Amino acid sequence: MLMSTIAIPAHFDGKQIVLDEPFDFPDNAQLLVTLLPVAGDDVREDAWLKAVAKSDAFAFLADDAEDIYTSADGERYDASE
Repeated sequence: MLMSTIAIPAHFDGKQIVLDEPFDFPDNAQLLVTLLPVAGDDVREDAWLKAVAKSDAFAFLADDAEDIYTSADGERYDASE
């Protein structure tokens, strides 16, 4: 059975990853841990961009089924206004 990708809030307590809310994982569930930047963290943006480019975390965006919006959707944004 294929499980949908979900995000579960968690934190690292200095020793282990602790879920912020209970979750019942299926046996042998595959997990992907993503580190989020901390305010004031000095990790450079280009390092994050390189890491994301090597990851397949956003590969689903290449799927045509994800391209659901057209130029007729929403309103035009003009930053000069």
